Amino acid sequence: MSRFHSYLVSASRILQTYTKGTPFSYHLKIFFSKEKKIGSRDRKSIAGLCYQYFRVAHLFESSVAMEDKIIYGAFICENNSHDLIESIRPELFEKKDLSLSDKFKLLNINMLNLFPYSYELSREINYKDFAFSFFQQPKFYIRIRPGKMKFIKKIQQAGIDYETIDSECFAFSQHIDLEKIADINSDFVIQDKSSQKIFDGFKFAELLTENYRALEAWDCCAASGGKSILLFDKIGERLKLTVSDIRKNILINLKERLSKAQVPVYKSFMQDLSVSSGLNKDDFFDIILCDAPCSGSGTWSRNPEQLHAFDIGQLNAFVLRQQAIVSNVIPHLRPNGYFFYVTCSVFEKENEGVIQFIQHHTNLQLEEMKYEKGYNNMADTMFVALFKN
Repeated sequence: MSRFHSYLVSASRILQTYTKGTPFSYHLKIFFSKEKKIGSRDRKSIAGLCYQYFRVAHLFESSVAMEDKIIYGAFICENNSHDLIESIRPELFEKKDLSLSDKFKLLNINMLNLFPYSYELSREINYKDFAFSFFQQPKFYIRIRPGKMKFIKKIQQAGIDYETIDSECFAFSQHIDLEKIADINSDFVIQDKSSQKIFDGFKFAELLTENYRALEAWDCCAASGGKSILLFDKIGERLKLTVSDIRKNILINLKERLSKAQVPVYKSFMQDLSVSSGLNKDDFFDIILCDAPCSGSGTWSRNPEQLHAFDIGQLNAFVLRQQAIVSNVIPHLRPNGYFFYVTCSVFEKENEGVIQFIQHHTNLQLEEMKYEKGYNNMADTMFVALFKN
C-alpha cells in the first residue's frame, strides 16, 4: 500500500469512528495515541484530510463513498495535497489549477449548496464570499498587548514569517507555538482578528476617558477571557472587573489566564444566566459585555467539523437562551451604562433578531451594530451591537 493510500485509509478510520458533537481534536489525539507507528508529519497530513472532508462532505449525496469525499476535499481545499491527488486520482490532478468555481462545476456541485443554511443568513452577509471561505483555513492571529512590542523582535529573530495587520494584530499562515519565545497572555494573546476589533468604531469614548473614577464591568459569558483582557487593555487599571460563566472548569482556567495577564478580577462566579443573573438586585455595572452562547457559525471555516455536526433545529434553542440571558443581565446596567451584545454567528435570528427583542423588551437605546466580516480576510465573522441605558 502506498503512503497516500495509507493516509486515505487512516483518515477514513478516524472519520468512521468519530461521534458528532464531540471535540474532533480530542478524537484525533486518542486515535494517534493508539497508532504509535504514524509519525508526526504523517499525522499532520492525515488530520488535514479529515478537516478537508468536513469542509465538503455536505456537498455530496450520502451514496458517495467516504474515501471519495476525502479525495474531493483534498482536491477542492488544499494545494498541498497535489501529491496525493496525483497518486490516487491522476485525472483530478490534471485539473488542480482550476478556480474554485470551476472545480465545483467539474464535480457537479450546486453553488447554492455550499452553505446549507443560506436561508438563515443575515442579509448583511455576502453568501458567495462567506460560502467560499469554508474551503480554506483562516489565519492564526495574535494581539500584542500594550507596551509589549519588543515581542515582535523576538519573532523576527526566530525567523518566523508573519503578516502585520495593524500595530497590535499579527497573522500567521498556520498555528505557531510562540510560547517558546514569549509569555502568552502577558506579552501577547491568541485572538482572532475579528474578536480583536469588537470595540473598534463604537462611540463610547466618553466613558473610557472619564479618568477620575473606576469603571465597573461585567463579562457575563466570559469563557476563555480574551475579551476581558481586551477590555482591560482599552481601559487600564480603572477597570473593576467581574466575570462569570456557566462552566466551573472554564471559570478556573479563566481566572488563571487573567492572573497571568495581570488583569485584576474583583469578583468571579458560576451561573446559568438563562435562569437568573446570580447577582443582588443592587449590583450595577457601567459596562456589561455579553458574548452570548450561539451557533458559532461565524467560526465554522476554522472549525469545519462543527458545520458537519450542526442541526438547524438547534437554532431556535440558541435564540431562546440568548433572549433569556439578555433579559436577566440587562437590569444590572447602570443609567448611561453600555451593553455589548456579541456573537460569533452569521444567523439573523441570533443577531438582528435578538437586537429587536432587546429593543421591544427593554428601555435601552441601540447606538450602533456591525458585523466584523472575517470571511473576507481569512478570519472569523462576528456580530456586535452597542446599547446605552
